[in-house]
Amino acid sequence: MKRVLLIGAGEVGLKHLSVLTATAGVEVVGVADPAPGQGVPGGLPLFESWRAALTVVSADLVVVATPPGIALVAARDAAATGAAVIVEKPATLTAADLEPRVGDERVFVAFQPHFAPGLDLLLAGPGRVVGAEVSLAVRRDHAYFRGWRRRFATAGGVLHQQAIHGLTLALRLIPGGVESADARVIHHRGFADTEDHVLASIVLAGGRTVSVDACVDYPGSPFHEVVLQYDDGRRVRVRGRNLEAGVGAISDAPTHQQLRRRLYTEVLAAAAGHPVHPCLFPLSALRRPLEVIDHVYRHACVIRAASTAGA
Repeated sequence: MKRVLLIGAGEVGLKHLSVLTATAGVEVVGVADPAPGQGVPGGLPLFESWRAALTVVSADLVVVATPPGIALVAARDAAATGAAVIVEKPATLTAADLEPRVGDERVFVAFQPHFAPGLDLLLAGPGRVVGAEVSLAVRRDHAYFRGWRRRFATAGGVLHQQAIHGLTLALRLIPGGVESADARVIHHRGFADTEDHVLASIVLAGGRTVSVDACVDYPGSPFHEVVLQYDDGRRVRVRGRNLEAGVGAISDAPTHQQLRRRLYTEVLAAAAGHPVHPCLFPLSALRRPLEVIDHVYRHACVIRAASTAGA
């Protein structure tokens, strides 16, 4: 039986908790959050801080689901105990925070959609991907932008919080630093510092390209997909509400609960000395996506429409 500590029991943490408590071979031995959300089962030990929890609870796996900034510190504190750690993206908004430290090899970022069907083969042998088109369209209304999500300084923008799964997948398959970025960041609803729409064309070393079209005010059915372009002309489409169909059929897509269980299983296997699964995303690998995102935002044209806030 593997012992699991959850740090952060808000919206995302409760999703992890619901899967963890229904997973065979796993025992949740504590929840650390000063104000846990409704839905924490009775009888679980509760702690007001992760530091208090880490001194009392011995865990094989620690899942960190707190806001950025806090998440990175908590994840590294957890890794220092010898536990394997899963931390929610983006963990931090500052790439420089990811200078390697002892223990970082035990920390993995929670990109469970990267376990979608067929992505293990793409990631194990990426070949020559020369371009990618990342698309995201969801609806996030006023109630979503509350607390830490209201400020870019603590939450990050659409690329940090929404499109990061697809953008990071593309960057895992396409090497090279940023040579240029042409981007527009559009604000028109005024819900928060974070924007409604990002359009970006990123040129990487060697002329490889990544385009991004990501919006959070979309009125239709949500989707988050990536089209990969190979140097032999092939185009491979990774599909789903959040990539979960992978390269397979939408009807055969695993649930997000199944993807999370696969993530937990592979992190625990890596911690036990087994080869790291190609779909796992090490903390150290997060630095490059954050550098690309920072470059896009720094060089973007910011457009603030005259529409009424809250429309």
